[in-house]
Amino acid sequence: MDFEQYPDSHFRYLTRADVIEAAHDVDIVAAVAEALTLHSAGQSVLPEEAYLGWTTPQGDSARLLAMPGALVQDGRPPVIGMKTINASIGNPGRGIPRSQGFTLLLDPETARPLALMEAAYISAMRTAAVTALAVRHLAVEEPRRLALLGCGALAQAHVALLLRTVPTLDRIALYDVAPDRAKSVARYIASLPGAADIETVLADEPREAVRDAELVVPVTTVAQGYIEPDWLCPGALVCHVSLDDLTEAAVLAAGTVIVDDWSLVRDDPRRLLGRMHRAGTLLGPDGDPREGITAQPGARRVDGTLGDVLTGRHPGRRDQDEIVISNPFGMSILDVAVADRIHARAEAAGLGARLTL
Repeated sequence: MDFEQYPDSHFRYLTRADVIEAAHDVDIVAAVAEALTLHSAGQSVLPEEAYLGWTTPQGDSARLLAMPGALVQDGRPPVIGMKTINASIGNPGRGIPRSQGFTLLLDPETARPLALMEAAYISAMRTAAVTALAVRHLAVEEPRRLALLGCGALAQAHVALLLRTVPTLDRIALYDVAPDRAKSVARYIASLPGAADIETVLADEPREAVRDAELVVPVTTVAQGYIEPDWLCPGALVCHVSLDDLTEAAVLAAGTVIVDDWSLVRDDPRRLLGRMHRAGTLLGPDGDPREGITAQPGARRVDGTLGDVLTGRHPGRRDQDEIVISNPFGMSILDVAVADRIHARAEAAGLGARLTL
């Protein structure tokens, strides 16, 4: 083959600053809602993610995730891409974000790189967008009190988006094992437009933060549950972003449990719901236990997916006093959907750099 016939193609590279600038004109919540709806209709491809974990030379837990995905809406070219997001627990102590990586978009015809962009901002904002959609469709009417457990970059992303999308909020309780991080998020809240009437509380313990909160959003790095069912007030919605903060008892006691994709939860051996499924205490939406596993007494069923709620195939909250859990494992197609819109905006505005392979 004469490689001279195939000159290197150009692709657009977007730094974090470029991504943030382009995102100003992108409705991230709408992009995520559309992707969830397409996924619920079977118009997506969501392969298994690749996971690599290790211990750093200084003894911290670190990991790499590679997550491909595609949206294949009828009448449009497919949107194909992959997110790689890498993290080390020790990074905040070094003064740098815990996680970082790239989101890659591919040309659907040639499969060559179309765009490469910073991943952490997109990842944080699409995660917050899933929470915003859960609040819109699963919370009690007019939620007023929000509890944020963990005060890193994800907490800031949630605050920025929820203050815009949940106008009834008037109180935010913050807790972090490092009090200075909670104080930093409190200062960030105070700097936001429209936050003058928000009461911000720094809690000494996580239970204190959760008490009386209609919205509970854990964004931590814990690997063992601590939120018990009696911590939660009637009608609370737990957006279980970091996936391991609830105890098994809290899941079993919930009135409704919603996931973003059951296959991801089912196949994962590390997170709470996947472990429960392997133990026979959590059944799939069809009511069946894992193959080869016997359902345990008191086992509960996953009720459905957030996409099903958005499309009306599942009613969501059934009454105002039930505890509802939204357990978003995190789907690459959401990052790809948001990246596609950011890339389109960057192309129109001439943002970023044109590079060659």
